[in-house]
Amino acid sequence: MSKPLPHPPLPTTPKQRRYWTPPDGSARALLIAETARAHPGPVVAVTRDTQRARALEDELRVFCGSLPVLHFPDWETLPYDVFSPHPEIVSQRIATLYRLPTTQRGVLVVPVATLMQRIAPRSHITGAGLVLDKGQKLDLAHEQRRLEAAGYRHVPQVAEPGDFAVRGALIDIYPMGSDEPYRIELFDDEVESIRSFDPESQRSQQQVEKIELLPAREFPLTEESAKSFRSNLRERFPIDVRRCPLYQDIKEGVTPGGIEYYLPLFFPAKSPHMDVRGVAVDPHENNGTATLFDYLADDALFVLGEGAGEAADQFWTQTAERYDQRAHDIERPVLPPAELYLPPEQWRAQLNKRLRVEVVEPGHEHAVAVGTQPAPDVPLNRKGEEPGTSLRHFLASYPGRVLIAADSAGRREALIETLAAAGLKPEAVESWQAFLSPDGAGGEGAGSRFAITIAGLEQGFALTKPQITVLTERELYGERVRSERDRKRRRGTARDPESIIRDLTELTIGAPIVHVDHGVGRYQGLVSMDVGGMDGEFLTIEYAKGDKLYVPVAQLGLVSRYSGTAPELAPLHSLGGDAWERARKKAAE
Repeated sequence: MSKPLPHPPLPTTPKQRRYWTPPDGSARALLIAETARAHPGPVVAVTRDTQRARALEDELRVFCGSLPVLHFPDWETLPYDVFSPHPEIVSQRIATLYRLPTTQRGVLVVPVATLMQRIAPRSHITGAGLVLDKGQKLDLAHEQRRLEAAGYRHVPQVAEPGDFAVRGALIDIYPMGSDEPYRIELFDDEVESIRSFDPESQRSQQQVEKIELLPAREFPLTEESAKSFRSNLRERFPIDVRRCPLYQDIKEGVTPGGIEYYLPLFFPAKSPHMDVRGVAVDPHENNGTATLFDYLADDALFVLGEGAGEAADQFWTQTAERYDQRAHDIERPVLPPAELYLPPEQWRAQLNKRLRVEVVEPGHEHAVAVGTQPAPDVPLNRKGEEPGTSLRHFLASYPGRVLIAADSAGRREALIETLAAAGLKPEAVESWQAFLSPDGAGGEGAGSRFAITIAGLEQGFALTKPQITVLTERELYGERVRSERDRKRRRGTARDPESIIRDLTELTIGAPIVHVDHGVGRYQGLVSMDVGGMDGEFLTIEYAKGDKLYVPVAQLGLVSRYSGTAPELAPLHSLGGDAWERARKKAAE
């Protein structure tokens, strides 16, 4: 067990608000982790945007040890967009909502706009789950209807969370919130075995006794809820149901892209609707949604990053502008922002009822110093010096302990060799927790004055008490290593090209697919072409105006199946147009 580090005083009542100066570098994650250890309830870290939320989540996993780290991500679509969020994002959101009510300790990371979002009530998340046990009786046709009502997609081969496939006496399913899919084998009408399997190779793996299936959507898809949605849509808007794609899609059992922005129409009303300014208007315009505050215990402690309040105001303004642009579309009417998000005034009112810490600029009247400093400038290769001279001088004069954080096992070994060539020999430790442990308690290398570990940290930092300095590859090598790491993050997890081809060949010609850089087009099959005197195989995508894009097999990781609205209603982007790129960039801001 690592020794707890000091942290600034925490509030004990909602009125006792605390203010912290900004921690240096990755010490922000360390400070939040230590706060989570000291606070008896969950800690909610609120960031101003999605990018900061992702980075904070990664760093918290370094410092939190056994404490759970949850992330409630943004949909990564723009308000009122006609695109639905990626199934993996929905899977993570549903898994987090399911765990939150029973999470007594730990950290939840959430972007400010997502904290403002109105979401499904707890009854939908906890009440729409399904459980499959080994040995239970199972009617295949009935189970298929249950899965579809829970939002699962019937596909030829599972590839993403929310997919299921039926092949004879086998059911393959990728549960929401799960890291892997499962294969259920039936003997007559009994579940004979349940095994996890690799979706790429299709090979079965570990056997389990039961699986829990969370709902695949953040809204219900039962016949009753679909009927309620259509009724609410007619009541709210003067639509011609024959010319309203939303109405017709739901009537035919199709889930249109962007349906998430009509979430309130799926749930019973419970409170007066508020207009854009947060003022109560027509009592018939209301919804039964919840917010993240409803999922959190009363003793949750909120830590607001710098600029969170300003980001909330800016998001609200942008959402209102997008609403004004779309409010007069009679074929696709939109709900007012206050039905989809908490107005800033209501958001702040919710926070005022909670324990709260705000990270503010150092000049703030009540700001408390958090006891951190920037990492020292000690590059391994400085012009005019022998390699490692700056670091060697720092170690000789620094009275505290020093830990080097490497991005991966390979980078750690490379760093150890480089440091050894400069006459420096750090002890290898398993983790941050092992580094903090007393001599022997954290394994080999624990308690060392100079150590190295694997920890994906963005920036180093120094603690004033106890005196500890953490150096990352950024401090030792400069921006070069960090940029390589960022490129790897942008590429994401690589997929086997052969498995991608197998996946795509199951599509029919003309089916919509998505290229990460060019948007939605129509699949036109695989073709062989001679390029520069060499034969190659290419996937053909047709865009608006008949333009075609040929994607080399080596780049098929950039292509995925379209999972939004019905195939015939999928949008078709222009090749070379900038609408798709603008939408992606704005969603990432």
